[in-house]
Amino acid sequence: MSGGSAGRERSRVDDAELDDLVAYWETANYLTVAQIYLRENPLLREPLRVQHIKPRLLGHWGTSPGLNLVYAQLNRLIGRTGRKVLYVTGPGHGGPALVANVYLEGTYSEVYPEVSRDEAGPARLVRQFSTPGGIPSHVSVPTPGSIHEGGELGYALVHAFGAVFDDPDLLVACVIGDGEAETAPLEGSWKGIRFLDPARDGAVLPILHLNEAKISGPTVLGRAPAGDVESLLRGHGYAPRMVAGSDPRAVHRDFAAALDASVAEIDAIQREGRDGGLERGVPRWPAIVLRTPKGWTGPREVDGVPIEGTFRAHQVPLPAVRENPEHLAQLEAWMRSYRPQERFDSSGALVERLAALAPRGERRMGSLPQANGGRVRISARPARLGRACARRARTGGSCGRSRRASSVSCCATPTSATPAAFASSVPMRRPRTGWGPCSRSRIACCATPTPTRTTSPRAGA
Repeated sequence: MSGGSAGRERSRVDDAELDDLVAYWETANYLTVAQIYLRENPLLREPLRVQHIKPRLLGHWGTSPGLNLVYAQLNRLIGRTGRKVLYVTGPGHGGPALVANVYLEGTYSEVYPEVSRDEAGPARLVRQFSTPGGIPSHVSVPTPGSIHEGGELGYALVHAFGAVFDDPDLLVACVIGDGEAETAPLEGSWKGIRFLDPARDGAVLPILHLNEAKISGPTVLGRAPAGDVESLLRGHGYAPRMVAGSDPRAVHRDFAAALDASVAEIDAIQREGRDGGLERGVPRWPAIVLRTPKGWTGPREVDGVPIEGTFRAHQVPLPAVRENPEHLAQLEAWMRSYRPQERFDSSGALVERLAALAPRGERRMGSLPQANGGRVRISARPARLGRACARRARTGGSCGRSRRASSVSCCATPTSATPAAFASSVPMRRPRTGWGPCSRSRIACCATPTPTRTTSPRAGA
């Protein structure tokens, strides 16, 4: 498996852009490995020694190169189209990959200024990973841009669909690992497109990442023929595109072509849906199947045992670097193969040519408001419902949204958006029964339950 395949599409990526894409991806791979192994000498300014290695190695390398490839490609898409893109990673154990990318785009340093964009920043970045008092090895809550932790496999796709409902401009790229694809929740989540309305919702682009192995053995879809995988996704209602290979330039070129074609297809579906010309159930949404080796670009063999492309690449492919000088030398050669001396300048910052590839401002996936809680807010009280409640309050009527309409009186229109001011501005009217506030209304209803009178049990009962 040396080349790539993306159907009939041809990418618009020229050789110079392809060089930059591969370089950015290699830089993310480098920082991923550095987080797993290093506590000092993060940019290899000096020869690697045992004292530079963490005393306890914990992390997941196997899935990370694929996650880094998708991140770099989505950056290209955002820069080309200006889209709002949210990245959901089902293999959430690939945490160092996501942290590396959010750091490279600059968001991480804005949220955590102590992890600066100079030589002191990478030192802090690698020391904190999987370290007491630092950050977890999974894509956790502290990771900017994350809405999905990924530790319990199976829920990535349903979270992706939940994110795009009623957010028509949002695209969620959801990477699904082939181990995760074997879980029941994920199998049920493929049906999410049946509930997606092109007229009012955003879009989900599933990216099924097949690397043929999970933590201790092969995967079902990873070992399945390409035709079987394609038929499965077509049965779920998708139009899949296949990208496969191990040559970085070929895979990057083919993935760019598949991504461009998929987004064009999404645009066409949404355009037709918003013009009113699309019938329910008609659209066949795109999906991408990406097949690359597990632990891609890592050690091919360790002590004569195959690593790349096997389950042994899942976590730490060189586990004895502190005890075994040959393993330490192999780690240094692996890390230097990503050419960190060309990727970071003398101050330790990412070179400008690569830094320019990341989107700007809130278009960066780590800085997207939808991925950072509290930065996107909508009114909890729709204006139409508020006017209706105000009318009913003036006439002494009851809440039209309540199942117990005869027993509650709804409150007048609030004078302030804050809950405290809202509560103090409305008349309080008690219902004649002990039933509580209006459960169907999306505004805070002013009905207060009347204390229920209880009868004491008879003696001896």
